[in-house]
Amino acid sequence: MRILITGANGMLGRTLQKKLADHTLIPTDLPDGDITDEISFDALVAREKPETVIHCAAMTAVDDCESKQDLAYKLNAFGSANVATACARHGARLIAISTDYVFDGASSRPYHEFDAANGGATIYGRSKFAGEEAVRRLCLNHVICRISWLYGPGGPSFVHTMLKLADGSRPALKVVDDQRGNPTSTLAVADALRGILARPLLTGTFHLTCEGEASWYEFACEIFRQCGIDQKVLPCTTSEFPRPAPRPANSRLEKKMLRLCNLPPMPDWRDALREFLAGER
Repeated sequence: MRILITGANGMLGRTLQKKLADHTLIPTDLPDGDITDEISFDALVAREKPETVIHCAAMTAVDDCESKQDLAYKLNAFGSANVATACARHGARLIAISTDYVFDGASSRPYHEFDAANGGATIYGRSKFAGEEAVRRLCLNHVICRISWLYGPGGPSFVHTMLKLADGSRPALKVVDDQRGNPTSTLAVADALRGILARPLLTGTFHLTCEGEASWYEFACEIFRQCGIDQKVLPCTTSEFPRPAPRPANSRLEKKMLRLCNLPPMPDWRDALREFLAGER
């Protein structure tokens, strides 16, 4: 299969290049794969003739999105509309990567794919939700895949940050314990996308986070436990670390669509972390 990847130099894009190496890949990123230039991106798709486009390119720096709102919407909303339009025009299937931030995080249970999203309280979430809506409107042959709490080879990620901070110079690390989500490896996401690629008639929205849940504090403790690092970790509240963009208290995603479509379940987050760390050593 000919697969064009936008944002191919990002963490997920790099993993996809390795995991999908048995396909014919067209990795694109800036400056050549500029999704905000509708003419040049359309020409790129017309020239390369991909059967599928995996759209990873996005502005994912959540706090920067608050101060650079036009850029966030240009990349996450307008850029996604350009990708969707090009795919529809040239007959390519579109697999677009989205985020848990499209939900407001106020639910007491995990969000599934049939729950109403509204973009939440952040510019990042709102711009990504606008991108989702553009994909749905402009390209019927699409799959939207929501992921969260992502880490993978090369980083940057929470896992890499924790391991860097545990250098012996800090007697204790304070980590937020009142936000819950599904720590998710890019390796697990790539495996799930392979299953979706093999089902060319599937459309709709899928959640591709690992099974099980944790707080950031619990995630940090498990990282150090699996690595055999003796690092003291103290739980703290979100209010102790104020950020420009509010973080959702609940980022947990239920994988209802994987079950309904008889696709393999996502791995438990602890097992996925173990696989990732084994590859890093």
